[in-house]
Amino acid sequence: MELTRRHVIAAGAGALLAHAAPAGAATALGRDIHQVLARAGIPGAAVGYARDGQVRFVLAHGHADLATRRPVTADTVFPIASITKTVTAAAILRLAGQGAVRLDDPVAPYLDFPLVNPHQSDTAITFRHLLTHTSGISDEKYYAVGGFLRRGGDTPMALRDMLVGYLVPGGAYYDADGCYAAAAPGGVWDYCNVGFGLLGYLAGRIGGFDARMAVRQFLMAPLGMRHSYWTLAEAPAALAATPYDWVEGGPRPVATMGFPDWGAGMLQSSVADFTRYVGACANDGVVDGVRILPAGTMARMLTRQPAPNLPTWLTGQGLGWMAGPLDGADRWEHWGGAEGIFTVAYLDPDRRQGVTILTNATATDVTKVAVKQVAARLLRDGV
Repeated sequence: MELTRRHVIAAGAGALLAHAAPAGAATALGRDIHQVLARAGIPGAAVGYARDGQVRFVLAHGHADLATRRPVTADTVFPIASITKTVTAAAILRLAGQGAVRLDDPVAPYLDFPLVNPHQSDTAITFRHLLTHTSGISDEKYYAVGGFLRRGGDTPMALRDMLVGYLVPGGAYYDADGCYAAAAPGGVWDYCNVGFGLLGYLAGRIGGFDARMAVRQFLMAPLGMRHSYWTLAEAPAALAATPYDWVEGGPRPVATMGFPDWGAGMLQSSVADFTRYVGACANDGVVDGVRILPAGTMARMLTRQPAPNLPTWLTGQGLGWMAGPLDGADRWEHWGGAEGIFTVAYLDPDRRQGVTILTNATATDVTKVAVKQVAARLLRDGV
C-alpha cells in the first residue's frame, strides 16, 4: 500500500466539546458517535461539525497513541492527506479572484520548465484541467517510483525537482506513457496527485513566494489555526497522532510518510483547526465573521465541471472538491487516505454546514461505513 496514499480517495471513551448546542442533545449525539466509531475498531478519531459559519460540535474519540494511552483531543494533529487538495484549489481560486490568472489559461507560460503532453502536443493543459483531474497528466509512473516516498520523516526532495524529473523529457522519472495519458487534456477524468503538486508550484510562481506561506497568511492565521502544519517536523510530537495499519485484524503502528508534492496531500491539522476551514467552505468562505475567500469563490468551486468518465463512486467534480452519494443525497466531499490515515470532509452549502472526520488508521470497508454513518447523521440532524 506504500504509494496508495491520498487515493482513497475499540478505543477509550474520548472527549466531547459542544458549542452552541443543548447539553443533553450534544451528550446523546456524542454517545452515539462514540459507539459507531468503537464498533468499527478505529484507534483514534476526531469529529467536527460547523453550521452558519460557526463550529458547533467537536468530539475526540479513542487514542492518538495506543502504547502510551495518550488520548485524542481537539488539538491532536492528524495528516489531512488528500483533503489538502481543496486547500491548494482555494489558493488558485484566490489568485483567480485577484485577476492574477484565469482558470482556462494554459499553465505552461507560468512555469520555468516545459509542459507538453507528448501524445497531445497541440492541446494545452489549463488550470481548470488540473483542478478537475482532467489534465492528461497520469499518476501511473508516480505510484511505481518508490523514491518519492520517505518513511519516518519529511522528504529532502524539492517539489520542482520532482516535477521536472517527472514531466520533462529526459527527467529522472520521465516515461511518456506512464507520466501522460493518451487522451487529450479535458478528455478523461483521472485522479492525479502530480497535477495538484503542480498546482501548488504554480500558486507559488504566480503569487511570488511559496504557496504554503501564502496559505498560512490568507487562511490559517485569520482562522486562528494554531495546530496546522505543512511538514512532519513542525508538528509537536506530543500532539501528533500515531498512524496504524491493520495487521492480522489489529492495529499496528507504522511510520509517517513524507512526499515532495505537498499541494496534493501533506497538510496536517487538528479537528479544532480544520473544522473552522470546512465551516468556512460551507459558508461562502466565512467562519466566525472572518472571510478567508472572496464572496462567490466557494460557489465557483462547488459548481460541477466537465469531467468525462467519472468513476461510479462519484456523481460530480468541482474545482478541487468532488460530489458523491451520502445517505441518499449528493454531497460535496473530499476523502484522504494512505497507510495509517483515513480522513473525510463533507459540505452542505445549501444548509451552510460541514463535517470533518479524521482518523489514525488505514481505511477499511468497516471504517468507511462507520465514518459515512457519522457524517450522514451530523448533516441530517445537525447539532
